[in-house]
Amino acid sequence: MSFAVCPRPRNAAATRAAILDSASRRFTAESYEQVGMRDIARDVGVDPALISRYFGSKEELFRAVIDDCGNGRELMEGDRSTFGERVAHDLVYGPRKENKLAWLLIMLRSASSPKAAEVVQQASSEGFYQPFTEWMGGEDAVVRVRIAAGLMMGVAVGRDLSGGLNMTPEECERMKARIATLLQDLVDG
Repeated sequence: MSFAVCPRPRNAAATRAAILDSASRRFTAESYEQVGMRDIARDVGVDPALISRYFGSKEELFRAVIDDCGNGRELMEGDRSTFGERVAHDLVYGPRKENKLAWLLIMLRSASSPKAAEVVQQASSEGFYQPFTEWMGGEDAVVRVRIAAGLMMGVAVGRDLSGGLNMTPEECERMKARIATLLQDLVDG
């Protein structure tokens, strides 16, 4: 039995968003190689050529999905002197961030693809590591950024994947204080 796909009404922004949403769901659930442009087009009810018109290649669509997950630039907003405290508070008490988990799943599912891995590395570098390194500045900024990123990602992913920190309020406060000190020491150089 086949089903007729109803054509989407003409609205470029809505169609582009629907394509991006479908691609995000597929890249989160399947590897880069398993995701097909025709499948995404079918999900959205558009011709595959329209996806190419909006995004170019599958690689460019993949990059748009990664960019849509966020890039961490919000970390650099605010006073440098309160960086450790702000980020530590978010890591311990902040809400679960679905877009960060989607980013992780996309990275894990696509790690075996050389093309996808290259896109992920480029997006990470351009959208997070380079700006964070420039913002941090000073001696060994690259090293300090990698340590800070590892600490932040590790705590956030561990918290979100395990369903929370499962600690007493006092333990949460002590954890926040330790993370704040570590991160601020890295920022201050």
